[in-house]
Amino acid sequence: MFSKETYQNRRASLKKTMGSGLLLFLGNDEAGCNYAGNTYPYRQDSTFLYFFGQPYAGLSAVIDIDDDREIIFGDELTMDDIIWMGTQPTLQEKCASAGIRELMPASAVTDYLKKAQQKGQTVHYLPPYRPEHTLKLWNWLGVLPNEEKASAAFIQAVVNLRNYKSEEEIAEIEKACLITADMHLAAMRAIRPGVYEYEVVAAIESVAAAQNCALSFPIIATINGQTLHNHYHGNKVKSGDLFLVDAGAETTLCYAGDMSSTTPADHRFTAKQADIYSIQTAMHDRSVEALRPGVTFEEVYDISARVMIEGLKGLGLMCGDTEEALASGAYALFYPHGLGHMMGLDVHDMENLGEVYVGYGGRPKSKQFGRASLRLGRTLEPGFVHTIEPGIYFIPELIDQWKAENKYSGFIDYEKVETYKDFGGIRNEEDYLITETGARLLGKRIPRTVEEVEAFRD
Repeated sequence: MFSKETYQNRRASLKKTMGSGLLLFLGNDEAGCNYAGNTYPYRQDSTFLYFFGQPYAGLSAVIDIDDDREIIFGDELTMDDIIWMGTQPTLQEKCASAGIRELMPASAVTDYLKKAQQKGQTVHYLPPYRPEHTLKLWNWLGVLPNEEKASAAFIQAVVNLRNYKSEEEIAEIEKACLITADMHLAAMRAIRPGVYEYEVVAAIESVAAAQNCALSFPIIATINGQTLHNHYHGNKVKSGDLFLVDAGAETTLCYAGDMSSTTPADHRFTAKQADIYSIQTAMHDRSVEALRPGVTFEEVYDISARVMIEGLKGLGLMCGDTEEALASGAYALFYPHGLGHMMGLDVHDMENLGEVYVGYGGRPKSKQFGRASLRLGRTLEPGFVHTIEPGIYFIPELIDQWKAENKYSGFIDYEKVETYKDFGGIRNEEDYLITETGARLLGKRIPRTVEEVEAFRD
């Protein structure tokens, strides 16, 4: 945990922004994997962690602004718990470490909330994303499933605090990024013809475990990079394959790193691979050069797409006017996702609160294919931490569908594209902090250009 003053100051800022009402925080519970006693790895709700710092199951909390009370609801460990889990600080001691002096039994939250409703207090809550959240809102507030009305004011207040990373948060994210870089270097050393994807996964996981870190999301490690989130790891690597890894570390304080790398199975890229890889590198470099306060991330995304269009035109895969190809969405055949996302306590920071609030400052997102997947589009400000991850993909099913529909035929040479259907996909990703004057790479740079990757593989 950070110091108790950190959590006290965060709660004070939140109360000042909200002004009145009761703020309800739903902690996460344990979830059984295949029976109650065999649980999935536990992870506390990130907003609960941000304001209360308690990584334990079975807790909820309120900030009662009107009555000037901050309460955590939970139960002390029983003797059976201690026998099973070992000696721990008392819940009172745990809460005191975050500056919380008032503790009530877990069951008392129901009466507290009902009395608040009877008094006419406004009870604010955030969007539920787990089944127990929905059930608690039903039991505690009488909110029926699928009828939850999360507080927009509460969401905006939380986003406007969590989007701006403090120095201690940046240090923790940087720690995660350094370990994440080492995870990717281990993967690049392990990749070769004849190994299985799961062997590369083992090398990645061992680096995180050796640094007492969890994974910030399930590892993507695949020879089928054209599938954006491929979690199958059973393929054998062959000569000529490209191997895409997307993986990140999560520190003990639950801050995330997130990087991607693409490596040839052999020590050298083929000529075709090097051509596409170099375009992706140029997309990445031009995006990073554009990062600074006052620029919208959507502008940076457009820069990356223009670079790709121009590069693919040079290879005969695209044609026509670059600006028209960008405006029409034709480029999304090869680039069907966004350029990056906010990062912090969540690898996609606060995605449960809604991209419109987190990534767009409340304005609506585009619905155009490709651009609709851009999670971050707002004006960049100092303190933002986000990823840069342009990609180029050849997805056979999407190519077949667009070709059959003769879609964007004025911008795409489908006969040429057909010769790339077995290519796969390329994505490289880094994490950046927006500073007062530009942007700073978090962690360390790993080999990313064709020349750097091939030199590392020698």
